[in-house]
Amino acid sequence: MQAGTWYMQETCGTRNYAVEAVLCDMDNTLFDFVRVKREACRSVIDYLGRGDPGMLFSHFLRGVHGFEDHENISDYLNDLGVYDGETFEVCCRIYEDVKLELVEAYPGVEETLRSLRDGGIGLAVVTDAESFQARRRLEKTGLIDYFETVVTPDLSGRRKPEPDSLIYALRQLGAKPEEAMMVGDSAARDIAAGQRLGMVTAFAAYGDWRQSRVTDVGADIVLAEFAQLRRYLSIPGKG
Repeated sequence: MQAGTWYMQETCGTRNYAVEAVLCDMDNTLFDFVRVKREACRSVIDYLGRGDPGMLFSHFLRGVHGFEDHENISDYLNDLGVYDGETFEVCCRIYEDVKLELVEAYPGVEETLRSLRDGGIGLAVVTDAESFQARRRLEKTGLIDYFETVVTPDLSGRRKPEPDSLIYALRQLGAKPEEAMMVGDSAARDIAAGQRLGMVTAFAAYGDWRQSRVTDVGADIVLAEFAQLRRYLSIPGKG
């Protein structure tokens, strides 16, 4: 067995996969981003003294602007009839400050990443977040040093489920798709992108706020928590 290669077994234990690299989605895979986003929306509404945090949150889901675009806040303020430049700036600052303050890694994430890294596995984050947002969150959670590269659309040129970001990360890690695993909470973007390249796929069901039916996801592994990755990976030399 080559150094730096772990072996992942299917639940039935009948097949082994050589895994030299693990690519991780970020939001809702490494930490609960929807929770902090909802809390940030609540804080904005508290500042305004009117409105509905659920409605503000839903503005980010419309697909009119990006999932993190502040224009969603602008639209909501206009809908409420309270938009002005100063109010908009304050709301955006509250939104960003609360998100960053509250974000924290899921239990077991740091320990699992440390185990993979120490076992010689190449690690990368592949996210659709903007680079500065991704790095801020990874630094806040203390996870950034576990990853050899953080790939965002401004580096790869395209968002998931297009495979460009995954391909970029694999090249940075010097790994082939068939020797790598993609871990993510989105069946449509993370799992589909990994499958397209022939990667092993692990569905982060614990972070799937969309409540997808697991049977529809089609991933090789379904995780109830990130730390379960260690059940499917054996470290060379470990008894």
